[in-house]
Amino acid sequence: MLGINLRLLKTLRASALCTGALLCLLISPLSTASDEQLSGVKNEISRQEQQLSSSNKKLNSLQTALKKQEQSISGLAKQIRTSNATLSSLQQDIALLNKESQRLEQLKLGQMELLKELLNSQYRQGEHNQLNAILSGQDTNQLDRMTVYAERLSKARTDAINELAATDTELQLKRHTLTEQTEKQKTVLASLQADKSALEKEQRAQKKTANAIQRQISSDKSYLTELKDNEKRLKVELEKSAELARVAAEQAKVKMDGLGKYKGKLQWPVKGKVLHSYGSAQSGQLRWNGMVISAKEGTEVKAAHDGTVVLSNWLRGYGLMVVIDHGKGDMSFYGYNQALLRNVGETVKAGDPVALVGNSGGQAFSGLYFEIRRKGNATNPSPWLGR
Repeated sequence: MLGINLRLLKTLRASALCTGALLCLLISPLSTASDEQLSGVKNEISRQEQQLSSSNKKLNSLQTALKKQEQSISGLAKQIRTSNATLSSLQQDIALLNKESQRLEQLKLGQMELLKELLNSQYRQGEHNQLNAILSGQDTNQLDRMTVYAERLSKARTDAINELAATDTELQLKRHTLTEQTEKQKTVLASLQADKSALEKEQRAQKKTANAIQRQISSDKSYLTELKDNEKRLKVELEKSAELARVAAEQAKVKMDGLGKYKGKLQWPVKGKVLHSYGSAQSGQLRWNGMVISAKEGTEVKAAHDGTVVLSNWLRGYGLMVVIDHGKGDMSFYGYNQALLRNVGETVKAGDPVALVGNSGGQAFSGLYFEIRRKGNATNPSPWLGR
């Protein structure tokens, strides 16, 4: 009995061993295939992460280049604006000097004619001098009158000569000043031309970089991500300026009573066609938080209302931007500018120029991004603007 059981046990063990071996043979290829697939997936994930990292680095590098170019454009645009103002002032000065020179020329001519008449009169009076009069036995009273006349004539001649000399000196001074102003005008014009050439060069580089950025974020997903990141960056900058806004509000020399009482009365920052209105689709489910107004490059951007500048800097996606605090949690935003004309902490009145219209931030066309926020929340700016 025991022998039979032992034989049976051996048979079962052999069978189990055969079955296990068979299962191993069947399972082994599947397990190897699964490991290879998992490894392949991991490699693909790693490759995509590296590609994404490389793309982000390239995008960041392009944005850094764009920032540098647009800040350079801002500096040049401000120099050109200053040069144009100087030229305008010089032209007015030159016109005034020309007018003064013409007046002095006429005055000189009149004085010369007067001097000629006086000299002529003195010459004629000299033909009948006192000695001749005495010898001829003329009346003493008449001689006295002739003496007084001669003295007055002599004084008038001396005064005329002095006035002519003074006029001539003033005229020479005006001519010298005019020459100096004209030379200065030529220097400013040459500088202006150089700045304009440099500006055009930077603008070509800016356009090239902006196109490269657009290609980099060409997919809807990438563009949406970039827009969301831009909004986060803006919030970070606003949080940084929160304390500054508080201090500025305390020191402000303008009303900081918010916008509540001025709905429908705010000044348009620029006049132009509205390209994108508040709430319209921007990308995917994202909507515009403000409005984009078309305007010619270099046009002055005006403050919509009194306030204090709490942000004046380049921000990714928004380009060169100015933010004005109006008090009570109300702020207005002005983006895509070519140049910024106000510094942080400066107070402005409604209508004061704060920037120049541009296409910074990688925009395809020149225009202004305008936004109003109340207590940190974007609101439709259209009802707040005057008609």
